[in-house]
Amino acid sequence: MLKTFPETLVSQLLAGNRRALARTITAVENEAPESVEILKTLYPYTGRAYTIGITGAPGTGKSCLVTALTQHLRKQNKTVGIIAVDPTSPFTGGAVLGDRFRMRDLSGDSGVFIRSMASRGHLGGLARTTYDVMRVMDAAGFDIIIIETVGAGQNEVEIVKAADTTIVVEAPGLGDDIQAIKAGILEIADILVVNKADSPLVQNTVRALKAMLDLGHRQRLVAHHGQLMAQTDSTGAPEYDFREVPIIQTVAINGQGISTLVEAIDAHRSYLAENGIRQDRQRARLQGELIARLKETLLKNLLDTVPDETFDQLIESLLARQIDPVSAVQSLLNPQRPLS
Repeated sequence: MLKTFPETLVSQLLAGNRRALARTITAVENEAPESVEILKTLYPYTGRAYTIGITGAPGTGKSCLVTALTQHLRKQNKTVGIIAVDPTSPFTGGAVLGDRFRMRDLSGDSGVFIRSMASRGHLGGLARTTYDVMRVMDAAGFDIIIIETVGAGQNEVEIVKAADTTIVVEAPGLGDDIQAIKAGILEIADILVVNKADSPLVQNTVRALKAMLDLGHRQRLVAHHGQLMAQTDSTGAPEYDFREVPIIQTVAINGQGISTLVEAIDAHRSYLAENGIRQDRQRARLQGELIARLKETLLKNLLDTVPDETFDQLIESLLARQIDPVSAVQSLLNPQRPLS
């Protein structure tokens, strides 16, 4: 097979070629040498897609919800790109592809593109290259990009950095009705969905969520140096988001409640635009990404300058308690400085 040069691949992608889109995402996800130039070229074409993040514990029906939501959006003539972050296969290191199997009802629709990505050990529910794949889909012209997290459960808060609207999915009968709230995942929800609402236990879950929402207003979150922090005003007092978080009941498998969910997404999108919050979130997202990339690049450049023998010697010194970790780091950053 003839090799396609990056500029040819980009032009094909911008022209709507789905095969070029798949090949571009593969290059980006695998961090191929040509991916850097591809992303540079595509960046001016990004910033138009609206991003929806869907997270929640396993068993809540996230994939069925994504399918039903996508079908509804397609009826509105909106094109949809889906990034389904799957667990990593312990054998191949790739995505297990469970989400793509569950979304088979979307196959054959040229207005939908599904990409399964392996988390590859990356924490927070996303894959390491999720932001780059989002940009590729954005440049390809999709109106909506849906990101479904890996489903690890209570620690999946990174999605709030990537999505314009974050949907947290709960389901009745999973044990503790407020298990997600314990780890703070409720604070990232722009919309709460109680899926599988045909269960007789649904009202217990809805009441528990309402009770927690009534306890107090959520603090606004902002990314600072790559970390999520509470936003404060000029006096240092915390700023609160007084918007009421809607709780939508759905039965995704038959489409019940999906139109109400789409209305809630549209309302939140308008709220973000009217209050300038979406631009603030995009600024925070770019700041966090810049910090993360800077850390990664600086670490790589540093380690490239350290001989293996020096690094191994430091490890042995640490094992022998001849040096502490802080001093070891200082010696790597400043080789001229004598070890104390």
